[in-house]
Amino acid sequence: MAAQVFIAVLHGGLGTSNHIAQMTALTVLSALVVFVCYVRERRGRQLSRARSVAETAQRVLLRPPPRRIGPLRVSWLYLAAEDETQIGGDLFAIARAAHPGTRVIIGDVRGKGMAAIGEASLVLGAFREGAHRCATLPELTAALEESFCRNVEDVVDTQPDPGEHFITALVLDIPDHGSQAQMINCGHCPPLLVRDHQVTVLHSRCPAPPLGMCTLPAALPASTHRTDPFTFETGDILLLYTDGVIEARAPTGAFYPLAERVASFSATSPDALLRHIHDDLLAHVGQEPTDDAALLAIECTATHHLHRPHLQ
Repeated sequence: MAAQVFIAVLHGGLGTSNHIAQMTALTVLSALVVFVCYVRERRGRQLSRARSVAETAQRVLLRPPPRRIGPLRVSWLYLAAEDETQIGGDLFAIARAAHPGTRVIIGDVRGKGMAAIGEASLVLGAFREGAHRCATLPELTAALEESFCRNVEDVVDTQPDPGEHFITALVLDIPDHGSQAQMINCGHCPPLLVRDHQVTVLHSRCPAPPLGMCTLPAALPASTHRTDPFTFETGDILLLYTDGVIEARAPTGAFYPLAERVASFSATSPDALLRHIHDDLLAHVGQEPTDDAALLAIECTATHHLHRPHLQ
C-alpha cells in the first residue's frame, strides 16, 4: 500500500480511478490472504490435535508388547496401509496366564484401516481379560468367540452386510516349563518355526472357523475348538504374521514368499529377523504396502528350561 501511494503521488495523485482501483484490489486481496492463512492455521491445529488423540487411542488399543515376558524374548512390526494411522485391522497381544505361561494372539479383521479398529478392540479386550482367567486354550478361544459375537453390533453396522464381520485369529499357549506349546488356528495364516536356520510351517491339524462366524447358520460351536501341540525349544523363534505379508505383491504380480525368504536369512534374534523381513518386503513390493501387515517374532530363551520339574 505504501508503494501504491508513492506511485500515485508521482503519477497524477491519489484521486485517479486507476490508483483507487489498484489500492482497493490490493486491500481486498490482502484481507483474503490473511483470512485464508487464519483458516489454514486453525485447521492445522485441529488436525494436529486429532492426530495426537488418534495416536494415543491407537497405542492404548494396540499396546506394544514387552521386550521380555517370562522366558520369552519378543519383537514386533506393524505396517498400516491407512494414511496417518499406526494400526489398522490387524491385531496382536501377549499376556501372562494364571499358570506359569504366556498367552499370545494375532489376528486379522475383515477390512482394513480405521473402520476395523472397533472390531479389533473387542477381541483385544476379551483376550486381555480371558488370558489370565481361562484355564485352557479352548476356553480362552470360546470366550473370544462369545465376546465378539455378543458385542460386534455395538461397534459396527451389521445391517448392510450381515455375517460379513469376522476375524481370523491364531491363539497360542506357551508354558514357562517344558517345550510343549499349544495353538488354536481360527482361519489364520500358519505360523513359522525357525530352528537352526530351518523353517517349518506349523499347519493346524484341527482348524477352527474365524471368530465371528457364529452369525452364520453353518458355523461350528466354539466348544469344538481343539488344540494343536508343537515343540518350542530353547533358541527357537516363532514367527506369527498376517496375510498382508504373504499377499504383498511385486510389480510383476508375484506374492511375497515369506517362508523361503526367512530360510535364507541368517538372523539370530527376533529383532534382526524382523529387520530383514521389513527391508526385504519393501524391496519386493517396491512401495508402501497396500494392506495392513503385522509380524510378531517370539524367541524361546535358555531360561525356558531352568525350572523344569525333575521326572522320575
